[in-house]
Amino acid sequence: MVDATLLAASASAVLAAPAAALAGYRGLRRAAHARRLRITTPRGIDEAGFVRIGGIDQWISVRGDDLSNSVILELHGGPGATNLPYAARTRAWERHFTLVRWDMRGAGKTFERSGPEGQGELTLERLESDALEVTRHIRGRLGVDRVVLLAMSFGSVIGLRLARRHPELYSAYVGTDQNINAGGHDRTAYDGLLDRLTAAGRRKELAAATAMGPDRAAWATEQWSQYNKLTVGSDPLTLDTVKKVVLGSLLTSPRHGLGDLRTHMRAMAFSERLGPQSVALDEWAEGVDFRLPFFVFQGAGDVITPVGPVRRFFDEVTAPVKEFALIEDASHFAAFRHPDRFLDLLLTKVRPALTGAPATAGTVTAVGTAGAVGAVGAVAPASAAA
Repeated sequence: MVDATLLAASASAVLAAPAAALAGYRGLRRAAHARRLRITTPRGIDEAGFVRIGGIDQWISVRGDDLSNSVILELHGGPGATNLPYAARTRAWERHFTLVRWDMRGAGKTFERSGPEGQGELTLERLESDALEVTRHIRGRLGVDRVVLLAMSFGSVIGLRLARRHPELYSAYVGTDQNINAGGHDRTAYDGLLDRLTAAGRRKELAAATAMGPDRAAWATEQWSQYNKLTVGSDPLTLDTVKKVVLGSLLTSPRHGLGDLRTHMRAMAFSERLGPQSVALDEWAEGVDFRLPFFVFQGAGDVITPVGPVRRFFDEVTAPVKEFALIEDASHFAAFRHPDRFLDLLLTKVRPALTGAPATAGTVTAVGTAGAVGAVGAVAPASAAA
């Protein structure tokens, strides 16, 4: 998770630049992105609007160059962080897949529509139920039996539950920035934070993190926010990604204004209550048997959802086909930092499983800076920020 206050601080720093220069740059980028986002193919689709889901209006976007392509339903992260601003970065995905982006309750345009008082119940169970409604809506709207479930960061908490319980609805599970909760017993991310703060000699931040302790279930909401800020701020690669990819996309999206940036941060702050709800989950206890193809594509240097616990869980998963890949020079938001490499994995690993082409179960791959995919013998260690 990326804290809304950290995003606000980054935005303030950017907006402090000379107004005329910033407006000019932003205008040029938004115009270029608008041109890039046009879909003009005869079999294409570009529609978006509110659908009644779970008793409230929720925003759903459907885009793609060819309706005969496989459908991907994205579950965004945050919690409360819409993926709609990344559309220009992932435009190439839409040439090969029909991409469905949904603003969950507590996020994006769904949050903006009726504000915090109109979001209703905000629980993991409610989001899971909403996701099932969205899935059934998309199946009916697009006339498909199953969709690929692409779950990102916090969305992967919901995604794993859907994949376990409803394999009849999904043709494959793809997790990235994958969360693996272990009932509060895993300290990998917390210990990594302490190590980075110690190495950097940041005594004040180290004292604050140490005082919080590793038991997330005992943290107050403001401590969750503090931990997220410390985690992102302690890793140069993650911080660079938040500034350039996350904030950059929010500021230059042709379908979002500056008011939407404020809404984005308010939605994330509102949805922070979902974080503590997920702590008690134990993914091993919930189950490692999946009756659908199972893929995880993780940033090799992810400090928010580190590779170690994800790989341990993946190794125990049973599935008809499963594959794990590392995306080098990437922390969290790996799919958006390197959308070309992520698309390469979707095309070479996931799509064959959808068409019934032979695939090797349990293969581990790494995607390097050139974007090539190659088999490796073991998982590379989480890389230091560059």
